[in-house]
Amino acid sequence: MLRIIAAACVAVAVGGCATAIRGTTNQVTFASEPSGAVVTTSLGHSCVTPCVIAIERNKPFEATFRKDGFEHAVVAVRTEISREGGTSFAGNILAGGLIGMGVDAASGAALDHTPNPVVGRLAAIVPPAPPPATNRRPVRRPAAARTPVAVLTAPPAQMTASVAVTPAFR
Repeated sequence: MLRIIAAACVAVAVGGCATAIRGTTNQVTFASEPSGAVVTTSLGHSCVTPCVIAIERNKPFEATFRKDGFEHAVVAVRTEISREGGTSFAGNILAGGLIGMGVDAASGAALDHTPNPVVGRLAAIVPPAPPPATNRRPVRRPAAARTPVAVLTAPPAQMTASVAVTPAFR
């Protein structure tokens, strides 16, 4: 009877194998091309790339990368059961039983974030091209449209002695 109680105490103490071995957070690495972008997750974390953030294993999220002069990029990060996490989760059959499996399932200890590292590829914003240069010359008004400054009132034959100029107004 004493052995049964001791085994039950060990099973409860171990809790979830994956939780005890791997923990409830995952180190997620963020990088960007070009580097130096600000990354913000939908969970509220942020840093400047390249960087690493500890994120709870059971929470998928989106990472948004922003940098001046570049279009922003969004990367969806999901969770999936990893080989190591699955092995630790299965270890609950030997020590921990249903209680350990429940603890591991609730904490997400058997999960890893994918992709990891999370890479944001930012496209440069290209300004619009200037309009093509033209080789046109400026348009000149025709000579007939110009206003004369003065009008001669005498015919050319009489102009030898005196010339009378009358200003013309239009």
